[in-house]
Formats: sequence, C-alpha cells, structure tokens
Amino acid sequence: IAYAATDAPPKKNGADKFDDAFEVGDGSFLDKDKALPTHLWLIPTAGGAAKRLTSGTWTLHVASPIEFTPDGNKLIYVRLENTYSGDRRLSSPQVLDLASGKSEPITTHRMYATQPVSSPDGSHVAYNYPRSGADRDYQDIFVVNGLKGDGDNITRTIDRNFFRARALWMPDNKSILTGADDGATVSLWIQSLTGTSTKLDLGDVTPETWPWLDVTVGNQGQIAFVGTEPHRPWEIYILDTPQSKPRRLTTFHAAFDSLNLGKSEVVTWQSPDKAPKNWTENGILTYPPGYRPGKKLPLVLYIHGGPAASSKDTFSDFAQIIAAQGWLVFEPNYRGSDNFGNDFGRAIVDDTGNGPGRDVLAGLDMLKTRGIVDESNIAVTGWSYGGYMTSWLIGHAQFWKAAIAGAPITNMLDQYALSDNNVRFATLIGGSPYTGDWMKHFVEQSPITYYEKMSTPTLILQDVGDYRVTITQGYQLYHSLKDRGVKTWFYAYPIGGHSPDDPVRMRDVYRRWIEWLDLYLPRE
Repeated sequence: IAYAATDAPPKKNGADKFDDAFEVGDGSFLDKDKALPTHLWLIPTAGGAAKRLTSGTWTLHVASPIEFTPDGNKLIYVRLENTYSGDRRLSSPQVLDLASGKSEPITTHRMYATQPVSSPDGSHVAYNYPRSGADRDYQDIFVVNGLKGDGDNITRTIDRNFFRARALWMPDNKSILTGADDGATVSLWIQSLTGTSTKLDLGDVTPETWPWLDVTVGNQGQIAFVGTEPHRPWEIYILDTPQSKPRRLTTFHAAFDSLNLGKSEVVTWQSPDKAPKNWTENGILTYPPGYRPGKKLPLVLYIHGGPAASSKDTFSDFAQIIAAQGWLVFEPNYRGSDNFGNDFGRAIVDDTGNGPGRDVLAGLDMLKTRGIVDESNIAVTGWSYGGYMTSWLIGHAQFWKAAIAGAPITNMLDQYALSDNNVRFATLIGGSPYTGDWMKHFVEQSPITYYEKMSTPTLILQDVGDYRVTITQGYQLYHSLKDRGVKTWFYAYPIGGHSPDDPVRMRDVYRRWIEWLDLYLPRE
C-alpha cells in the first residue's frame, strides 16, 4: 500500500520547546509555523515496517491522486516545490520507479500541472493543465503517450473548465470520461484520444462537482455518480452504458418528493457589453411555493462565489429556504463564472468588479421587465466572491433595501498579502501590487475604496480563522459602515475554515440571513 504522511516535527526538550520562530514565506497570516512536507511511504499488505520512498523540502500535492502504474512497478504523484500555500501553483506530475527509488517529471511543466492518471493498460497518462499555461485559463485535460512528454490537449474544443474533474479512463484505453460546469448544469463527456467528444444525455440530473466531480467508471463502462435533480437533493445514479439514461439507485431524500417546494427556472439575458463580449448569460430564478403568476414580490440576489463556479438548476436548500419566506431568489452567473467558455471566464481578469457588476444588474433589469419584481424591495447577498460582489454593488448602487456579505473580499491588498492564496491572487488582476503600476488596479478594484457610497443596511458573517478571505476585510467593511451611521451587524464564528460547515453553525448562518432580510423585506 502506498500512502502519504507528513514528516514528524523535530523533538525538543526543555527551553528549546519555546524556540519556535519560523520562516515566513508565501503563506497565510494564520500560519503558526512552517508547514512540514508530506512524502510517500510504502507498506506491505502482509504487515511489517513501512518504507520511506521520498524525502526533501518539497512536498506532495495532497489534492492530487497517488496511484500505481498498472504493472505495479511505479507510482505517479504530484510534486509541489515547497509547503507554502501561496506556492501551490508550483506543481508538476512525477513518476517514481520503485526499484531504483528515482523520481522523474512526466512533463516539462513546473506550474499548474495536476491530477495525473494512468490508463488501465499503462500506455498513456492524462493530466490537468491550463490550456495556455496561464492560471486564469480554463483547465484542460492533456494526454501523454507513455510516461514522458507534454502530450496533447484533448478537451480544448469542448471549451469548459475541467479543474474540478480528473480524467476517468474508459475500459477501452482510447477515451476518458470527464465533466464540467456547462450552462445551468454539469455535463459529462466521453472524450476520445483522437479529439472527438460525446456529451452524455443526463436529462434533469446534474452531477456533483463540489469539491470534485464525484463519478466512477466500472470495468464494463458503467458510469456511477452522485447527482441532484431540481427538487431532490443528492442521490446516487448510474448509466448502465454511456448511451443509457440515468437510473437512480438510492432514495435517501425521498421525503422531498412530498414537500411543497418553490419552482425554479433558468433565465437568460444579453451581456450589457457590445461585441465581442455580447454573451448570452444565465441564472436561476426560484419562486416561493404556490407563487401566483404575475404577482410582484421582493427579490433576493444570492450571488455565487468562486468566481470559477456557477449557479445551476439543481436542488438548492438555501434558495428554497429564502423563497419559502415569500421572496423571489435570483442566482446570476456573471463573467468569471466557468459555465460558458474560456473567454467568458477570463473576462474577469483586471475587471473583477465593474464587469461582473454590470452583468448582475443586467440580469436584474431583465427580471424587472417581466413585471414580477417589487422594485422597491430588492436585497443583495452572497458568500466569498459573492460577498465581494455584494460589497461592490452596495458601493455602486444605492437602491438595495438590505445586504448580506459573507466572508467578503473588500480589500484586494489584504487578499494578496494575507490569505492562503496570497501571491496567486495577482493573476486575477495582472501582477503584484508592489510592482509596476498594479497598486492602482488593486485599489480601484477593492470594494472598500467606495465605502463613502455605501448606505445599505448590511449584515457581515465570517469565520475568525478564515484562511481564504481574511477576517480583516470583514472588520474593514464593518467599521466603514458603522462609523458613518449605516446600520450594520457583524457576527463571527470562532472557528477556522472559509465558512461554517457543521449543521449547528450552518443553521445559525441561515437563521441570521433570514432574520436580517426579514427586517427590510416585506413578506407576502
């Protein structure tokens, strides 16, 4: 059995226990030490001593798989050049020969290459890599002949972002299964090594992609996956063949079939920009249960994070909870979302607020023309990048009745210098704020720059130990509002993580979200 284990810290005795200064690099401001590297070990299934296979200051990429080649003689893994979280971009697939103990890189890429997977017969290796080597490009899947080379990009023509989906080899060794956000759903494709692709017919079922595509392929070509339908949470589905329709295997959430849930639909609108950016954009609109057609209701914008993600026509517990209060819920997909192609995804670079903000407002205008929105009662909310968009929009429009900013990016400089992503964040703008004239861009695209125009009553929610979006930014938004007499509450959870994920704290987030909106939006 091959496994990964983090190196043990050196033992210290007496006063040496307090000799704990550590070297700071491209890490999070929450770091309390320099992370120790993780390395490969091998242990016989019959028992016995474990054998260390790798060592050094470099570390394994623990989010990428470790796997044997089919002959059992080699291991494939991903190497990171150091343990600093901001340097996770320095990744390269490697192959370790168990007999000699020697590792060699598979490709010439030393950045952004991840998820290597050997074909069943060992003749090829598939791996993920940005199509032009740039961080903000979509991830494509490349296939190498044997165990050496950069290979060919076999998914470019699909033009979707495969960064949440490693390649899954089909039994014929001539094709892979993969998936990505696609319009208002998640699609699965069988992609041949020769370049032809086939999108599978999944009907109303959407596969899970958070945090990774949750799919497996059987040795006869069966495809099993976790998926959801618009009014049923996650279940397990199977395609008996790639040509079959999905068949649900589990009924864990059968109780939802009898609930009176709000109807959801996909809505579309044209980008507010002229060609060549005249995209047809989309979002999800959820109605309250028992909605009467034509009735005008208050509306809650619920903006997704990422930004490389998308809102989909799937079961959404929180959208249903909000809609159950008698409000419309609108989840817009803005430029930077990963559901419409590489150009759409890259359009957010150095335009992190204005462009997406125009997209969101254009979608809102489209809904207003349908005559279903109470235009005097609209709220804007979101978490993470959705919190960034919320903070941006309350600084650029003043018609909002209420706002909720969860884990909001408000100061791009804090995001660059203090978060776990730190220096990688520069690719969203164009360069380090401390080089060239990029400082001006960081300031212009920070919502906090426009604090004087913020007048919307705002609830702020965040984890104290948020490694991804530093809580310093929540405090800045809070004081910029409170000190000027704008109604604001700020609740923090004394835990680590980018958002609460235990049921008790998640319930508290939902409760505070609804209670804040209830202060400002009338119920039906």
